[in-house]
Amino acid sequence: MLQLLPTLACRQLLPALLFTSLLGTGMSASAQAPRAAGPDRPADFLAPAFHKQRRELVRQALSPGSVAVLFAAPVRNRANDVDFTYHQHPDFYYLTGYEEPEAVLVLFKEPQSINGQAGVTEALFVQPRDPKAEQWTGRRLGKEGVQQQLQLQYVAENKNFLKSGIKWAGFSQVHFLPLPTDVRNDAQDPADLYDLVAAFREQAAIPSNFDPSLAQAYKLIQQYGLAGADRLQAYLTGMGSAVVQDPYVQAYLAAKTEAQRKKAIADKPSSRFDTALLDETLDRLREVKTTEELALLRRAVRISAVGQQEVMKHLRPDMGEMEVQGLHEYIYKKYGAEFEGYPSIVGAGNNGCILHYTQNDKPQVKNDLLLMDCGAEYHGYTADVTRTIPPSGKFSPAQRQIYELVLAAQEAGFAACKPGAEFQAPNAAAQQVVAQGLIKLGIITKSDEARRYFPHGTSHYLGLDVHDRGSNGALTAGNVITVEPGIYIPEGSPCDKKWWNIGVRIEDDILITANGYENLSREAPRTVAEVEAMMAKTSVLDNFKLPDLR
Repeated sequence: MLQLLPTLACRQLLPALLFTSLLGTGMSASAQAPRAAGPDRPADFLAPAFHKQRRELVRQALSPGSVAVLFAAPVRNRANDVDFTYHQHPDFYYLTGYEEPEAVLVLFKEPQSINGQAGVTEALFVQPRDPKAEQWTGRRLGKEGVQQQLQLQYVAENKNFLKSGIKWAGFSQVHFLPLPTDVRNDAQDPADLYDLVAAFREQAAIPSNFDPSLAQAYKLIQQYGLAGADRLQAYLTGMGSAVVQDPYVQAYLAAKTEAQRKKAIADKPSSRFDTALLDETLDRLREVKTTEELALLRRAVRISAVGQQEVMKHLRPDMGEMEVQGLHEYIYKKYGAEFEGYPSIVGAGNNGCILHYTQNDKPQVKNDLLLMDCGAEYHGYTADVTRTIPPSGKFSPAQRQIYELVLAAQEAGFAACKPGAEFQAPNAAAQQVVAQGLIKLGIITKSDEARRYFPHGTSHYLGLDVHDRGSNGALTAGNVITVEPGIYIPEGSPCDKKWWNIGVRIEDDILITANGYENLSREAPRTVAEVEAMMAKTSVLDNFKLPDLR
């Protein structure tokens, strides 16, 4: 799935030495960890030791005398009295393994006393057991279940957070991620997420006008205030009135010389309330996958690759986009993947030229190229695999020329995937190949025109988010990134009509290794010969027929 290239890198690297003691891909704890509110759930979730280690790494990064607070994701309403299936905030899940709403995690740099328990460095407040509610919406772990299965040091019901006795005024800094602002207030629940956030705001005395976007603006000024002044000033003015009207930002924007900028940058105001450190720390942690995480990611990717194989074998021109989507997602469920990592993109012909096309309702794909950007999510970790195939089983000459150009660009991107390379190196390599190829085909005349047909970057991190956290710094062993060049020539483009309605994207999931890279999604055919050979095979789905609806 595409992530457009940012105009400015918004992530700042933390000192690598902070993480050398624990961070890496060689963690020894087993990933086999039965963790369920009820019987008969899968047994290969991440172990409590994994989450505990992640919490400890975050604690190491906290400033002296400080506290960090993270909230569970809100429940989202779909329509009327129907909610979307709950999905935990990835950072919260990463640090706890807890999958339920209405919860808050507190991490202390130094041990504290809570409700008479001394030496507490981590506290999780969770929703209580409720047999009546559980009959309708499913089992809950409750305090005892969390203590037993997730093994945090201090666990209490969420109502206790409202009167926890935490001495917020005594902390030199309070670190948190931007607080959810679009949260429903359930009048029947006195300790739902709305109440937890309100209690935190009140007890920690967070100013009502506190704006987390200022923290991002301050970080950008500190990082790019000199080297990227021209671009940064334009970027800051587009961040909204609250940022532009801030005195520190105004002083920087008013600076005209390098000396004036240096002075403006140095005059950064201090604050007890910080949303930058947790953001930066979690970027650095989550961008390097442990052995346990890689096991889950590999499974998600392999499931997605099998989905691509089976659809290739079963596809016919009279099938619809939605049917193809359903085949991918059925295969995900068959292998135990709970969700799709993102809305499936299945676009034929001109629909394949829409980068994030998710309507998927064309009744017949016919003989137009079919772009399928789909990824299974397994235990929270998501794949992201794209293949583009001809429903007839054979590429036309024009389709083949565009496809092989995209394939060559991807190969160039692969070659740039090695430790120490800049994060944008795969993209730069692929962009060059596409530009040269489009000129050779006569579709463009100058390299800078290639952006019309290849408007996105090739790479983003993969993990608990399809566009996962990361610093966008130099590639390092344990990163999992995508390499996904594409060419999209919609109807009406200023080129020969034979190219119209051709949209091609090829995307693979790449693990950066100590010596180079590994293509995790290599089981999904990529070359023209491989795709056409796979499409000539029979599928286990070929005899799957439903009755006609009259």
